[in-house]
Amino acid sequence: MRGRFDNARRIEALDPVADHLAIHRLTLTEEFPWDMRMAFNLAFNRSFALPRVARQLVATGAILRSPRKRADDTGIIMYEILLHGTESARGKLAIRRLNDAHRGFALDNGDSIYVLAALVVIPMRWLRRYGWRRPTANEREAAAVFYRRVGRLMGVRDLPDSFGDFEAYLEQYERAQLHPTPEAAQIERTTRDLLRGRIPARLRGAADALIGALYDEPLRAAYDVPRPPLWARAGLHTALRVRALLLRFFARPRTTPLFADGIVTKSYPDGYNLAHVGSGTATGEPIEPASVRSEVPATGEPNGPASVRSEVPATGAPDEPASVQEEPPATGAPIGPASVRSEECGS
Repeated sequence: MRGRFDNARRIEALDPVADHLAIHRLTLTEEFPWDMRMAFNLAFNRSFALPRVARQLVATGAILRSPRKRADDTGIIMYEILLHGTESARGKLAIRRLNDAHRGFALDNGDSIYVLAALVVIPMRWLRRYGWRRPTANEREAAAVFYRRVGRLMGVRDLPDSFGDFEAYLEQYERAQLHPTPEAAQIERTTRDLLRGRIPARLRGAADALIGALYDEPLRAAYDVPRPPLWARAGLHTALRVRALLLRFFARPRTTPLFADGIVTKSYPDGYNLAHVGSGTATGEPIEPASVRSEVPATGEPNGPASVRSEVPATGAPDEPASVQEEPPATGAPIGPASVRSEECGS
């Protein structure tokens, strides 16, 4: 399809450090909107399997009482940071809300690095396997730079320096720390209940097998989820690879970025006040201008905040160009950033 690789060429002309925000924003909002949201869900889902994280989340109870609301809150906060950057007024406010949300937890620094490593590595692994093209070196390094920056602003110490370092840390930490716990299993059951609702009705009978097929072996082991049957694993893999080929050869390049009309979630169908997201008082507040266009600087230009139009958030643009317009299953994870449409998505 003509123009299909234009963004990839633009990304490769940018600097993965100076232009990390523009690159990572392009990857999410124009190149792989469905895939990135799916992978973000799986990355956050991974963090809930950490024993210390699972125990603290279950102890507070919010994850079990209102997983949808917690998912939407963190989705809004993380996407606001990514869309506007850490140096913009909205980005700084989102960072404050992120830190406020974690203030009541005794966070282990190693666990915090792992959560960030999952956000860096899991999406790139997904794209490598199921994206319509493989992620470029610049996309991998831009993700590492972005989450290293977020981590520093959260007070996380000893962060890895590069994508390769993040990946090595993820693998080493999983070998040492991921193991089944009753709390992790309880969280998995809660998120699974929400995910079942996203499975097409004709496939509901196979929902558990298909959900298990989305997990890789380390995550299934940590959640104590049995390995799904071969038909589920092979069927899901084949369907995702066919989708990737259809997008590569037949889909038109996306012309409207994801979130061009704002971030709208099931928890906040009429908009939200970013200053109160996560506090339980954001609903019903004046609607924030959250509409963003992905404007890429010329090579070497510093990343500025994305342009913002003061428009009421509305239903987002279709996730896939041309004939492929799939929606990502929602994990229902309490801190997974995937909710973007009030009537269709959420996690």
